[in-house]
Amino acid sequence: MLSQSDITLSDCSGARISGCWALRSDTSGSGEDSLDRLLPPAGAPRRKSTTSISKTEPSLLRTGTRTIYTAGRPPWYNEHGTQPKEAFVIGLCGGSASGKTTVANKIIEALDVPWVVLLSMDSFYKVLSPEEQVLASSNDYNFDHPSAFDFELLVATLRKLKQGKSVKIPVYDFTTHSRHKDWKNVYGASVIIFEGIMSFADKQLLQLLDMKIFVDTDSDIRLVRRLRRDITERGREIEGVIKQYNKFVKPAFDQYIEPAMRLADIVVPRGGGNMVAIDLIVQHVHSQLEKRELNVRALLASVQQTQPLPQTLCVLESTPQVKGLHTIIRNKETSRDEFIFYSKRLMRLLIERALTYLPSQTCVVQTPQGQQYEGRRFNGKGITGVSILRAGETMEPALRAVCKDVRIGKILIQTNMDSGEPELHYLRLPKDISEDHVILMDSTVSTGAAAMMADHEVQEDRIVLVSLLMAELGVHSVAYAFPKVKIITSAVDKSLDDSLHVIPGIGDFGDRYFGTDVSDDWNEEGDHEPGC
Repeated sequence: MLSQSDITLSDCSGARISGCWALRSDTSGSGEDSLDRLLPPAGAPRRKSTTSISKTEPSLLRTGTRTIYTAGRPPWYNEHGTQPKEAFVIGLCGGSASGKTTVANKIIEALDVPWVVLLSMDSFYKVLSPEEQVLASSNDYNFDHPSAFDFELLVATLRKLKQGKSVKIPVYDFTTHSRHKDWKNVYGASVIIFEGIMSFADKQLLQLLDMKIFVDTDSDIRLVRRLRRDITERGREIEGVIKQYNKFVKPAFDQYIEPAMRLADIVVPRGGGNMVAIDLIVQHVHSQLEKRELNVRALLASVQQTQPLPQTLCVLESTPQVKGLHTIIRNKETSRDEFIFYSKRLMRLLIERALTYLPSQTCVVQTPQGQQYEGRRFNGKGITGVSILRAGETMEPALRAVCKDVRIGKILIQTNMDSGEPELHYLRLPKDISEDHVILMDSTVSTGAAAMMADHEVQEDRIVLVSLLMAELGVHSVAYAFPKVKIITSAVDKSLDDSLHVIPGIGDFGDRYFGTDVSDDWNEEGDHEPGC
C-alpha cells in the first residue's frame, strides 16, 4: 500500500518534492524472506572452499520475453567526436545483503533499455598487504569500512563509464582476498547502475550519481542472507561469519550506511519485491533518457559538408587497373567468385598504400657484396590490424600477406533494428594496443558512424582507416571528428540515398562476399552501407 511516511522522493537535483508518495513494506503475511527459506537446509553439506570472485555481470540478462545486453554500447560520438550525452547513473546503497543486486536486476528488466552496465563496488576492494591478509583469514580485517575500498580507482572508472569510454574493472577474489591478474573490459551504456554498501560514502562519487536509491531491509533478514551467502558461496565457517558481522558489519551499518539514507532520492523497503518502488524509479529514468536521445546517423547525415575533401584522405590513383577492378566489383552481374577475387586485389593495393603512412626511420644495412645500403625501417612498437566485423574481416588476409606477425583485433558493430543506430556488441583487442599503430579495416563507409565507434584510446595520429569505398559524408564525418586519423580508400562516391546507401555504390559488400542475402540475421555496420 502507499504511504507518505516510509519513503521520500526528490527531483534528483537536490530539491525535495513535497507530498511525494512513499512505499511501505507490508511485513504481515508470509513475507518473501523467512528465516527458514534463507538459511541453508539443516544437514545440508557446506560447499567446499573454492575461488569466488566479485560479482561480474553477464553479457546479457534474459527475461521471459526478451534479452537485455549488458555488454556493448550505443554510439557515443557525435559529429564533433565527442560524447553528446552522458550516461544516466543510478547509485544503489544499502546494508550488506540488503538486496541491492536484486533491485538492480529488477530495474534493468523493467527499464526495457538494451544497453545497461551493472557495476559492483565489491570489485574495488583494495589490495591487502601480507599483514592484512593474515587479519582477513581470521575474520579480523574490516571490509565494511570506507578505507577498505579503492575510491580513487572507483571514481576514475565510473567517470569514464559515464563519458561512454571503455574501462577495465578489477576482479576481486573473496576467497584469497586479492585481485585477479586479468581485469574485465566494460563499455559505456545508456544506463549505469552502481551498487555497493559505501556507494554514498565519497563526495566525488556522489557527484557522478544522477539518481540515488537506498535499499532498506530488516537487519535480521540481512544477517540471514549474509550467513547463507558466505557459508554456501564463499566457503566460510558460521562462527567466522557471525564474528565478522558483530565486529565489523553491524557497526559499519550503524555508523556509515544507515546515516547515508538521508542522501537518497528514493528509499526502497523490501528490496526487489517492492515493484511499486521499482516502477516509480523506471518511470523517472525513462523521462531522463528521453531528454538524452540522439540519432547518430541522422545527425551525421544532416551535417553540411561544404568544404573540400580533407588532406588526411588518400584515394588510390584511378589508374586503368583500379578503374577496371571497380568496374568488375560494382557490376551487379559479377559472380561471387569474381567479386571475391577482384576485391582482394583492391584490398592488397589499399593495404600496401596504408603501410606507407606508418612512421619510418633511416637505417643502414650491409649488402651481400659488402656494401652499405641506406634504407628505411618501421619506427614504432608494433602494428595491429582491427577489422570491423564481419565485412572488415575480409581485409585481414591482405594485411597478413604484407605485414609479418601483425596482431589482429576485431570489433562487431550491429545496427539496432528498432532505432536504426549502430551499436557495439563485441570487442577483442590485443593488450597494449594503445602503444601500437592501428590499421582499422572496414569494407564500406557511408556516414562514418561505425568507424567513429571504433576508437578505443589509441592516439588519433596512430590510426589509419582503410576502406574499399567511402561516401563523401563518411569521409568528412570521420575527418571532422578525428582530424589526425589517416583515411585510405580506393574511391569516394558523392552521395547517399534516403536509406543511407552509398550511391552509385557497391551493394551489400558482406552479402556479396560471403554469399548471404539480406534476409540473414547479420546486419553489421561494415556489411551494410547504411550502417557504416
